[in-house]
Amino acid sequence: MVRVIIAALVAMVISIVVGPKFIEFFRRRELGQFIREEGPPGHVSKQGTPTMGGVLIIVSAIVAFLALSRYTTAALTVAFATVACGAIGFADDFIKLTHKRSLGLSGRWKLLLLAGTTAVVGYLAHSSGRDTSIFVPVVGEDVPLSWVWYPFIFFVIAGAANGVNLADGVDGLAAGTGVIALFTWTAINIFAYIRSGQLELGVRNEKLDLAIMGAALVGGGIGFLWYNASPAEVFMGDTGAMALGGAIGAFAILSDAELLLLLIGGIFVLVALSVMIQVFTFKYLGRRVFLMAPIQHHFEMKAWSETKIMVRFWIVSGILCAAAFAVYYAFYADTLLE
Repeated sequence: MVRVIIAALVAMVISIVVGPKFIEFFRRRELGQFIREEGPPGHVSKQGTPTMGGVLIIVSAIVAFLALSRYTTAALTVAFATVACGAIGFADDFIKLTHKRSLGLSGRWKLLLLAGTTAVVGYLAHSSGRDTSIFVPVVGEDVPLSWVWYPFIFFVIAGAANGVNLADGVDGLAAGTGVIALFTWTAINIFAYIRSGQLELGVRNEKLDLAIMGAALVGGGIGFLWYNASPAEVFMGDTGAMALGGAIGAFAILSDAELLLLLIGGIFVLVALSVMIQVFTFKYLGRRVFLMAPIQHHFEMKAWSETKIMVRFWIVSGILCAAAFAVYYAFYADTLLE
């Protein structure tokens, strides 16, 4: 358990200490965010703000994890998903910066690369003893998916990665809600570890290792928030958003609680739904439901400050994650003893 706390502290310290040098490096080379003309008017002032700050989160978290991990397959799989999705986001950010435009990697390439990431995650998940079924809470039954499990976990990882990406755009929003989600997965795995009864020193428990990975990401995310809080000194970019989303999706799979992602990642689901609703209603009904999508920009257009949007989204995310933990305690706890 001490390793979990140390992992969070080490990652946080690395992120905070390295942060200023990272920001200054990007400023000197004028590697800043490009703002879309169709975005909220208030975002024009953010033009040129250093981006790709997700590198801070990934590096600090992976360093802390590798230093303290028990190297179980489950935790290494989450680490792989984090780095792989972060690399996809990095390629997207790099194209934007080098071509000086707001559009980067094409959607087709993103999906292909996410499919490759999912294939590796699926293989490693099987290697750690998982089958192709999912547990349905309330009903209390495992539902076998057979080959459908692979498209399902692709939807989990790609959906989470893109959901966090869509939630970006308001200072501290994606990073803060991402940290809350990862903290919840960490707490769930700590609970599962305690429930397993394997608390002896030296026991190689994958739930504890998953908690260490989660804590490292939480620490790295908090350190990044030190500089990303409004007004942001650095943006996470697709690098950070995709990495956090990939980690959140991978945790759902490796924690054997895929359906809890609907609550733990609930704020990202709402953001993604706002985009789908906006596109559908405009295309087929010729009208817009929101002043601007994703929904956080709708509230910006209604003159909410970025800080108010950020804090209120954090509150909603916290409530949803608390509900998810309650569901886990009520319906998943007994499965840990089987």
